[in-house]
Amino acid sequence: MRPAILNPLFADAKSLDGVGPKLAKPLAKLGLNTIKDIAYHLPERFVSRRAIATLDEGGEGEQVIVALTPTEHRAARNPGRGPYRVLAQDEAGNIAALTYFGRASYTAKKQLPVGEKRWVAGRLDRYGDMLQIVHPDHVETESSTLMGRVSEPVYRLSEGLTQPRLTALVEQSLGRLPDLPEWIEPGQFAKQDWPIWSQALKSAHRAPSEKARERLAYDELLANSLALLLVKADSRRRKGQALAGDGSLRAKLDLPFKMTGAQERSIAEIEGDLRQEAPMLRLLQGDVGAGKTVVALAAMLIACEAGKQAALLAPTEILARQHFETLRAMAAPTGVEVALLTGRAKGKERESILMGLLDGSIDILVGTHAIFQETVSYKDLGLVVIDEQHRFGVAQRLALAGKGKRSPHTLAMTATPIPRSLTLAQYGEMDVSRLDELPPGRQAIDTRVVAQERMEDIVAGVERHLATGQQAYWVCPMVRDSETADIAAAEARYAALKERFGEDVVLVHGQLRPEIKDANMERFASGEAKLLVATTVIEVGVDVPSATLMVIEQAERFGLAQLHQLRGRVGRGSEKSVCLLLRGNELSETGRKRLALMRETQDGFRIAEEDLELRGGGELLGTRQSGEAAFRIADLDQVQRLLPVAHADARLLIDRDGGLTSQRGEAARVLLYLFERDWGVQLLRGG
Repeated sequence: MRPAILNPLFADAKSLDGVGPKLAKPLAKLGLNTIKDIAYHLPERFVSRRAIATLDEGGEGEQVIVALTPTEHRAARNPGRGPYRVLAQDEAGNIAALTYFGRASYTAKKQLPVGEKRWVAGRLDRYGDMLQIVHPDHVETESSTLMGRVSEPVYRLSEGLTQPRLTALVEQSLGRLPDLPEWIEPGQFAKQDWPIWSQALKSAHRAPSEKARERLAYDELLANSLALLLVKADSRRRKGQALAGDGSLRAKLDLPFKMTGAQERSIAEIEGDLRQEAPMLRLLQGDVGAGKTVVALAAMLIACEAGKQAALLAPTEILARQHFETLRAMAAPTGVEVALLTGRAKGKERESILMGLLDGSIDILVGTHAIFQETVSYKDLGLVVIDEQHRFGVAQRLALAGKGKRSPHTLAMTATPIPRSLTLAQYGEMDVSRLDELPPGRQAIDTRVVAQERMEDIVAGVERHLATGQQAYWVCPMVRDSETADIAAAEARYAALKERFGEDVVLVHGQLRPEIKDANMERFASGEAKLLVATTVIEVGVDVPSATLMVIEQAERFGLAQLHQLRGRVGRGSEKSVCLLLRGNELSETGRKRLALMRETQDGFRIAEEDLELRGGGELLGTRQSGEAAFRIADLDQVQRLLPVAHADARLLIDRDGGLTSQRGEAARVLLYLFERDWGVQLLRGG
């Protein structure tokens, strides 16, 4: 149970004054559902204002606070269309226009009566020959009210929320902060000179404070490290089962290629783990095309050789079906029974699969999250393989771990190369195997950057390519046209290409009905359709060797990790493959460097490392995919600097006090609940 001391933080946001159903909706859009959510909704930046006596003292573009007296109200000739201006003068007689648009003009009439002095805060600009402040941030009758807003936070908003409204809710939330026990190691706390938790949170909202932000980031990193290490410690404590394969099934594999040294090394590491009674918890990290599937199959055959069952969990139905077909074909000579279970399996088909799992006639099960539902039981599950593991939360992995008579071994896989400095943040509870070499004979993919304005030439090139009998992908960043940005949409592009190529074109995106999506994918995989227009739903797992051209529209809008994954959909056969990165006209210097890097190398691990440098404090993995977001508070620089320290502190806490029963251990439990790492607490004996 969550400690009672945290109850005020987990109270519903509707318990705040002024929050009803109408305001709750825009708050929910930002993920602000509790008092804690609002308290941790830190400012994106601060507006620094300077108090000036006269308008002459202010510079254009500067945020100022100045006393002005309205002299005239000027409505637009066409009310509701043009601006509403209030002319006002400072104490020296200088004139400025306070300009409002839309419904804000009603506010101006009330706040700015002619002849009465007001203190105004806003950005001073010039329109023609006149100084103006458009939509002043604040208009007050007393100077003292604004002097507290010389430095003011600016928050991320959603439609229906204003800065003043959200600021007031933050202040209410901060007023409800309880006094929490200190979980940071005393020596570290003193060395860093950090404020206590509640003071850090308040300071982070009221002024730029590096110490406060750093303290809050460290809390998040410590909670994450502690929870992941508890998973690892729990795994070692659990009663598992040693799986010793005799090699009989693996010897029957008839692979058309020789395994790489990295594949053989990884299989040996996995085999060594499986021989131990403590359940394996290992991550197989491999670049696009490095051969993770073969390694996973070898691991599952070891489990089958030991008389156990294996299950492979995929994040999407498309990927699950792809794995099923591939594994079934590769495993055919061994005689093991491979089955597929997704949410679409109904009636007798589903019953047959469930019976096969229960009586042991199914050796390997491939599927989506349906494979760990309560109604799915196994005769003797020995190994779980989780593909694209970053799309699944730790809690989901733990649910799978409870499916065996004893805790099954777990092999997680990811095709997203992750910089070594971030592996600890994402996979701190796992041992890691790296497939860092590609199979021999794989051809380099010819990667070119082309201006989007050459669209007609590009489409003509695609036409020539399809005429040779080969296939192509066309990837767009969004499903539907955006009203606010010029972003290509898969549906619009599909319609345009269909006019040109007719029934040779199919469309796949996440909002299509599953049966339509699967049918379109099947048409493309079978070669019946020649051109697949898609969103990033095809980022992983789609394997069509005759598809040798990849067109990525507005490539600068994608993360480098995504671009690398998408490019990896081609280059899978014997023919030479090409990837065209279409760029927009407004390309930043960073965007230019990133696309140049894609041209220069196909080493996913190098791309990940350099992307980290180019991105600076951006998102940790280029794109946040579904599943658990990495960190909400800590930025990239803080992760790199503070994570090793937090991880070492968490390890010390567990090694010295495995049950977290000391005074600091009890405080650490509060920390885990605070950051909703409840699954870490539940793993503690008696937790």
